[in-house]
This record gives sequence, structure tokens and C-alpha cells, in this order.
Amino acid sequence: MSDRRPRAVRAGRWPLRAAGHGRQPTDPAPEHSMDPRAEHESQEPAPLERSIVDAALYRDGRRMETPTSLAGIYNRLPGEPGTMAWIGLFRPSPAQLWEAAEQFGLHELAVEDAIVAHQRPKLERYGKTLFVVLRPARYLDEAEEVDFGEIHVFVGPEFVLTVRHSQTPDLAVVRSRLEADPDLLALGPEAVLYAILDAVVDGYAPVIAGLQHDIDEIETEVFRGDPKVSRRIYELSREVVDFQRATRPLLAIMNGLQAGFQKYGTNEELQRYLRDVADHATT
Repeated sequence: MSDRRPRAVRAGRWPLRAAGHGRQPTDPAPEHSMDPRAEHESQEPAPLERSIVDAALYRDGRRMETPTSLAGIYNRLPGEPGTMAWIGLFRPSPAQLWEAAEQFGLHELAVEDAIVAHQRPKLERYGKTLFVVLRPARYLDEAEEVDFGEIHVFVGPEFVLTVRHSQTPDLAVVRSRLEADPDLLALGPEAVLYAILDAVVDGYAPVIAGLQHDIDEIETEVFRGDPKVSRRIYELSREVVDFQRATRPLLAIMNGLQAGFQKYGTNEELQRYLRDVADHATT
């Protein structure tokens, strides 16, 4: 990752439970491919602000301003000590994401990943900025299947930019709980990353419970000689494999964060919170 505008880019402490309910017909798709080829070339680009779910400037863990534009936020940084920005984007277009990258000097390779989406969970460092990809999941009771999403998080010295492609986890809930705990939020951008990681990992618990319930039901169907059981075993096997692909990289992500604790001066209290997330991810 890079420092501010390094080069031009191309145009634990509280529970965070992911919702376990199925999507309503009017909900946006939980995952969205942002391939620029999906856009009509003649379509007028929408302003970046249209994809902003929430944006705020914080000082010492308290919301000070809610600017109406990304440029307004960027122009206030760097601010007074203890100041940071958190911008949440939901399914931005490629043009909108490149505009955000231009403002915050995001590395073009990370931006390309966020545009195409469908990335594996990972952590990468570009200079002073972290780029983290997470795959949240939720168990849909009625459909008896796992619904996977995707979140991209850019973490700089004074900002957090979240690019969400799915309905879960509800980052509005994450933000609300953090704002209710200014001491934690005052620890800076890494505190936001911690809270998002905690929400994603916490959301895996009901998924595991749902899959275990399916396994128990399948065992019963096998003993009953149900002719449909082979199909259900196949579908469940695919879901288990997909879930493992979403969760297995978390250990490498947490190890990568811990490896940078000393070098990047991570607050000692925040180190404990991040280790707690790592413990939950491995149990």
C-alpha cells in the first residue's frame, strides 16, 4: 500500500451478531460483481456520494462531522491529533471507486480487486495502508443454505474505507456500537477493522450451527433410506467446502496483523482485542 497520493491511479468487547434471516424480494443482491463491462457505456456516471451509506469524521472516538462529500472529508485530513474518517460505500460503480481511490491514494491493484469482487479473503499492505478482504456468511433457515457476501476494507493512518458487496454484516450496527464506545473508537482506524473482523467471525457461529443441524438431519434420512438424501449430501458438501474457503484464510489474516503489531505501533489494548478475534476464528 502507499502513502497519501503515492502515484496516480487509473480513472470482543460487545457481541456483533449477523442477521440470520433470508433476503426479502426487495433487498439488493447480497453479492454483486462490479465488473465495469456490466455498465452501459452511454450511461451517465452517478456521483460517488450516491454509493456512500455513511461517512463521518471522528475526533477522540466521537463523531464530529458528517460531511456531504468525499472531497470534504479528504480536505479535513490530516486533522488534529486523534482525528480519523470512516467512509462506508455500498456497491459503488467502478468509476465511483476510482474516484475514492484518487482521493485517498489507494493502490491500483487493491482497487482493481475491489472492482471485480469475488476475491478470496486476504490481507495485503501497500505502504501505510492495509487492504483486507473478508467473506461474511449467514445461514438461511428457510432455504437451508449458506449465503456468502464480501467486504473490502482499506485502512490508512487516518481513514477507513469500507466497500460492501453484501447485506451482512450490517456495518451500520458495527458503527453504532463503536460510536457507543468512544474509548475503543478512539484507538483509531485499526479499532474499526477489529470491530468488522469481530462481526464477521461472530456471524460464522450460526452458520456452523445451521450446517451441523443439516448434518444431523441427513444422518436421520440415511437411516430412513430416503432416496433424495444423496442429492442433499452433495449440496451440503459444496456448502461446507465454500464455508471452509471463506474461513480458512482468516488465520493468515490475523497472523499478518499480529506480525505488524510492533512495527506499526498497534495499541496494546487493541492487540488483545485482535488476539481475541483470532482465538474465536480458530475455535
